Amino acid sequence: MSITFTDYRAFDAMGLANAVRRGDISRREVLEATLARVAAVNPQVNAVTYVHEAAASEASGDAQAPFAGVPYFIKDLHAPVAGMPLAHGSRLFAGDVHDFDSETVARLRRAGFVILGRTASSEFGMNASIEPSLGQPTRNPWNLAHTAGGSSGGAGAAVASGMLPATHATDSGGSIRIPASCNGLVGLKPTRGLIPTGPHRGEASHGLSHEHAVTRSVRDCAAILDVTAGPDTGAPYFTAKPAESYLQAIARPPGRLRIAFTTTTFDGRAVDAECRTAVENTVRLLQDLGHEVEERRPEFDGAALGAACGTLLLTGLAALVDARETQLGRSARPDEMDAVVHAAIAMGRKVSGVQYASRFAVINREVRRIGRFFESADVFITPTMAKPPVAIGQLSMQTLTMEQFQQAMAAFCPFTGAFNATGQPAMSLPLHWTAAGLPVGVQFVGRFGEDARLLQLAAQLEQAAPWFKRTASL
Repeated sequence: MSITFTDYRAFDAMGLANAVRRGDISRREVLEATLARVAAVNPQVNAVTYVHEAAASEASGDAQAPFAGVPYFIKDLHAPVAGMPLAHGSRLFAGDVHDFDSETVARLRRAGFVILGRTASSEFGMNASIEPSLGQPTRNPWNLAHTAGGSSGGAGAAVASGMLPATHATDSGGSIRIPASCNGLVGLKPTRGLIPTGPHRGEASHGLSHEHAVTRSVRDCAAILDVTAGPDTGAPYFTAKPAESYLQAIARPPGRLRIAFTTTTFDGRAVDAECRTAVENTVRLLQDLGHEVEERRPEFDGAALGAACGTLLLTGLAALVDARETQLGRSARPDEMDAVVHAAIAMGRKVSGVQYASRFAVINREVRRIGRFFESADVFITPTMAKPPVAIGQLSMQTLTMEQFQQAMAAFCPFTGAFNATGQPAMSLPLHWTAAGLPVGVQFVGRFGEDARLLQLAAQLEQAAPWFKRTASL
């Protein structure tokens, strides 16, 4: 007996684990359903870059673990998995294999997840679309002519196409929330320091980088946070997880919240009508649910904050590539990285120590301004993106110059990066679809450390405007 795809897709990750625990289905049946779906649709969406089919037979541990027997992929960026290649989406790192699990991966294993392989990332996480110069782009399961987002676009496309109900993702400027929006999924970037980044990284990208997941249900998002949150040994700092589990917290409504929102960018520019409509409809729903909602936005210098964060990310990228070149004993060849990536590394290498250090003062100034806004708002809402998922080719790192690429990125995703700088929890929820059937997410930002409250609000909205049964027809 084998589980049908219709039955398989009816489960979220917790549902699959519960069915396995009850004996309704076996771990082998779940794995076979996952692999069958990967084989059927991955040639179309190009979400998965590596499959380790022996993972199920190698998996062991507590049969009563919360996610025992549930397949899971790890993004191909900054997340070592013992014995698996980690290329960061780049040909320069082809064949690079680590001999250890990151602490987050180790916790996912202990929770029962079967680590099955890798999902695609844009090169070094730089792009909000995955369009490699060699190989095929990662495509949106809702419309294959459009992007699945980035840099966790492989994760988003894998879940939206029905390969599995939840999977790992990372976020240094929106890379969880952007693909969540593009693929009609739940995507939470947790509070800085809540999820471990070690042992291979300490202060990941100076606190800009976060790890978690994209999921179809809010309860999966909460339950996965429960099994991964908390400091690892030697962490430079951490945010303590609450005594109550996130899964327990979402069983209660959040209470009446003071919610601010904007339908324009932080500097007042208009966004696509579909993105504006997504927020307006959400505002009406929140008012119906009894929340206090007001249109206003934080006042800060978004351009200065973005440039300062960009300097930190580019210098970090340059250091990563320098270390790889030292390891290889040679310089990177022109054909080993996309043109925009080469340009970015050159920019990073030109930054002086004094210039680098000066960026922290800029970030501190603007983050404090944003923080003051949340003294009078529990939650802030924006469109996740300024446009619905764009067509493949509009964010190419081969055909665009560095300046053109930066302009295209700013026009597509101006809302997410500020909250990597603040470290606040921020999530995208699938609350709107265009007339053409493309998903459009709405971003919710909470106060630092108040991930539980954000998840409570998400669960309330999920109940009021269910999205789980709305799936891509691919």
